Amino acid sequence: MGNVTPEIIFTDILTYRKPEAVAWVNGNAQNPQLHGTVKFFSTPYTGVLVATEIFGLPDTDAPSKTSFYAMHIHESGNCTLPFDQTGGHYNPTDAPHPDHAGDMIPLMGNQGYAWLSFYDKRFAIPDIMGRSVIIHRMPDDFHTQPSGNSGDKIGCGIIR
Repeated sequence: MGNVTPEIIFTDILTYRKPEAVAWVNGNAQNPQLHGTVKFFSTPYTGVLVATEIFGLPDTDAPSKTSFYAMHIHESGNCTLPFDQTGGHYNPTDAPHPDHAGDMIPLMGNQGYAWLSFYDKRFAIPDIMGRSVIIHRMPDDFHTQPSGNSGDKIGCGIIR
């Protein structure tokens, strides 16, 4: 039997454990079909495992259509439409973009569906409770300050 790697432990966490926090994401007025979850799991490595499943992303009409969407944790957990009360990216260390603790891996949507899982040590679950997860219409360019030129906020969910 081989060594137990983080991948094996992460797969076990995703399969058998309940998340410690979840953001139920819903779309804005232009994207009412957008919905899904962003789940946050603690790990034995002091970091957080994030699992995202989103349905109804724009650009679903063309077969094999792939689009990228920025996903960030924002300061405020106010998802009142049109999602303009969420504040900036969660950034407790005042780091430049894309090193904010709230800067996450982009979603890759295929005909409106995206699934993503990743590990992050830049935040802990208690630090993000009550904040929001935002999905932006465009991909993050990873250099424009302060937020990556990622376009409109098309989805929002409060981390609970």
